[in-house]
Amino acid sequence: MSYCIGIDVSKATINIHISKNNQDLVLENNLKSFKSLFAKLKKIYKKEIEDVIFIFEPTGSYSEALRKYCSEKQIKCFIINPKQFSNYAKALGEEVKNDVNDARVLSKALHLAKENQVNVPVFNEDVEHIKELMSFYKFTKKQTTQQKNHLESLTSKDGDKFSIKELKKSIKASQEKELRIIEQIQTLIDSTDEYRNAYENITSIKGVGQIAGIVLLHLFLKYPEANQRQITSLTGLNPIYRQSGSSIQSGYKIAKSGASLYRSVLFMSVLAAVQHDKNFKAFYERLKSNGKHTTSAQIAVMRKIILTAHSLYKNNSKYDENFNSKKASKMQ
Repeated sequence: MSYCIGIDVSKATINIHISKNNQDLVLENNLKSFKSLFAKLKKIYKKEIEDVIFIFEPTGSYSEALRKYCSEKQIKCFIINPKQFSNYAKALGEEVKNDVNDARVLSKALHLAKENQVNVPVFNEDVEHIKELMSFYKFTKKQTTQQKNHLESLTSKDGDKFSIKELKKSIKASQEKELRIIEQIQTLIDSTDEYRNAYENITSIKGVGQIAGIVLLHLFLKYPEANQRQITSLTGLNPIYRQSGSSIQSGYKIAKSGASLYRSVLFMSVLAAVQHDKNFKAFYERLKSNGKHTTSAQIAVMRKIILTAHSLYKNNSKYDENFNSKKASKMQ
């Protein structure tokens, strides 16, 4: 039997609902509070503490400390998708949305969990470091782009000389910061044979450069047990089809449910792969000749790059552009 603990996580606090005694708690969102909660649960559940399951939504950095604690203490969790939880709350007729009520609804949501969704969270310090550095890189890149756009606007109208001068200096400093962040990530990857070898396997694909290689390595390290269908879903590239009777037919689109970082970084890899790799080029041209829109064909190539990289990562092998030709010659 499972005992569910609903936890609504916010920036400063966590609201908890303990289903066994119908108790509501509010604690600070920190390690001390997690220890206090777990000690209390041990007293309530005693020998059945191993059957306790924490149910909460991923709330970015706010839920990371709780996830890390659950990993260390081997506490099973169901980390529910926010959209799924929102739809579930509406289906229950929960009109009032507040932290206390959310925790109560979360405690009832275990039956929504699919196979393998209830488990002890995996927390890898290296993966978290790469994630934080890549988030910092993305933030810095965005700042650089904004400054470049502003500089272009000022320059085109022969604007204030001081502003133009300062913007140029700021852009240079921002670009140097981008390089330092990537160097830091590369140092982390190169520090272990496992990461370095996996990175080299991934980047053996033509078109997959340093940034794309880092992003894909982070994805595969973070979800080591994911299969190819799940990897596609995690990048938001899984196709969805919306239809309701004869009135609503939107056709196939990508879900975009995964992190946008994967798609934005890998777009440049697609352009390079279809130009320099004969397999990806042939695949892309075949899709185009079959009437696929350019964007749809590029998304398909992006999906193929990710799945190829995942296969190389899993099998500890490098990409061979002539693999299909060799395989065909052996069969003759």
